[in-house]
Amino acid sequence: MEVMKSMKADFQLDAKGLSCPMPIVKTKKVMADLVDGQILEVAATDKGSKADIAAWAETVGHQYIGTLEDDGVLKHYIRKCTNDQIEEMTFDQTIDLEQITSRKGLILDVREEAEFAFGHIAGAKSIPMGELETRLSELDKEQEIYVICRTGKRSDMAAQKLASRGFTKVFNVLPGMTSWSGDLTKNI
Repeated sequence: MEVMKSMKADFQLDAKGLSCPMPIVKTKKVMADLVDGQILEVAATDKGSKADIAAWAETVGHQYIGTLEDDGVLKHYIRKCTNDQIEEMTFDQTIDLEQITSRKGLILDVREEAEFAFGHIAGAKSIPMGELETRLSELDKEQEIYVICRTGKRSDMAAQKLASRGFTKVFNVLPGMTSWSGDLTKNI
């Protein structure tokens, strides 16, 4: 299996050669300027940065996606999150996470490419939320579509968008991938 050396991210931060706490200090500063949902790639050489960045992200509520190592450089991926757990759901047709693998429809994962690569449900199709509009032709209106994201917020918006484009067999999967306890397939 080919090892992916880098992934699509909205912004890159070069923290190579810096030691603790500088990678975190610089990461905090850049994250403050990102928009909710954007992904930051932090390149660091400090081996402790993996645990530091993961712990920091969890403490402040951002999503630590994962780390890739390439030739001594650690590339950490973090998604900016502002409390998306309490966002109210508005799409009526929902399906329980536990039911989707026993049905015949398509699992549509609308998380970002990096999130999908670090772990998704086997057989799921990846179309990040931001690309959905331009990739509608890849979906079959006759097929049941189970839209999933990390918490249910993005999938709710994606399900609404699909319904507004004439897709009638659309379900928002609740809860999202944060509650998935089955096997994960990785593309890294």
